[in-house]
Amino acid sequence: MIKLGTIGTNWITERMIEAAHATGDYLLTAVYSRHEASGEKIANGHGDVTIYTDLDRFLSADDVDVIYIASPNVLHHSQIIQAIQHDKNVIVEKPAVLTQYQFQNILDELALHPQAHFFEAARNVHMPAFQVVADYLNDVDGIDGADFTFSQYSSRYDKVLNGETPNVFNPQFGGGALADLGVYPVYDAVGLFGVPERLAYYPTMISTGVDGKGTAVLNYGDFDVTLNFSKISASTHNSEIYHGREIITFDSAGEVTEASIIRENQRQILSPLYGKNPMIPEMSDFARVLNDPDNEQNQADYHRWLEQMQNVNLVLSRLANFAGIEYPTKLEED
Repeated sequence: MIKLGTIGTNWITERMIEAAHATGDYLLTAVYSRHEASGEKIANGHGDVTIYTDLDRFLSADDVDVIYIASPNVLHHSQIIQAIQHDKNVIVEKPAVLTQYQFQNILDELALHPQAHFFEAARNVHMPAFQVVADYLNDVDGIDGADFTFSQYSSRYDKVLNGETPNVFNPQFGGGALADLGVYPVYDAVGLFGVPERLAYYPTMISTGVDGKGTAVLNYGDFDVTLNFSKISASTHNSEIYHGREIITFDSAGEVTEASIIRENQRQILSPLYGKNPMIPEMSDFARVLNDPDNEQNQADYHRWLEQMQNVNLVLSRLANFAGIEYPTKLEED
């Protein structure tokens, strides 16, 4: 059983714990929070869980094999580095880090701690439907383009409209649509087509100083992929890949819970709806590697995910640079 510790007390942490336990491979053993009460809220109902309010004691704990990090984006880099230095495996919520320099720091630290593994919780590319689409495209002779959409109105935007600055819309915390939601369609594009030749990002900036929504265009030479994502508006649009008379379609770019082909108004199901917790497939994939790290296929998958993660970080960095968005490298204390 993989002993799991968590950093971050958002709803996503609770959903991850549910998924981890559903795999049968993990046991929640430790929770870190600056405030004991919020740590107790996460640990409640999960048996004998130790709550830490001291990060170093948490990272040094013997009852933790892998640490899940779901803290504000700007804290990811330092927490990942510290965890690896303690020889802990790391699963971090997207975006793993905010700059290419930070990503290289992590690769350098992994080289010094080869027993540690580093995963990014980009659930969409671990979904069965995503793999079915990728396999189908391997047998397709060229495509004509794609549109990937992931727009979800954030309830925290109501606070922005009331004059507040919640973390996800705070530039000091690395907030904004590209970092929070854009990473999903970027993962789809990089996972299916690789790194684009050229790119552009056109954000809609909001009062807090971050991008509330935006459109990115990735050029692959013979075709373009358009990415639409928003935290200040919602959309029910499916994501589509165009191939002559065919449309390969799946639901939102951040979910990828089902996939179909549409030919002349006739729909063929490629992958039926995945109705369980969508974090289960990724947590199962990570457990497979952690439980048998010497297996050749597991090693190949791990290094493929790591390379894909680095390429996504590269594309996100280039999109931010195109739009003149600068992310903080650390949290500025008052």
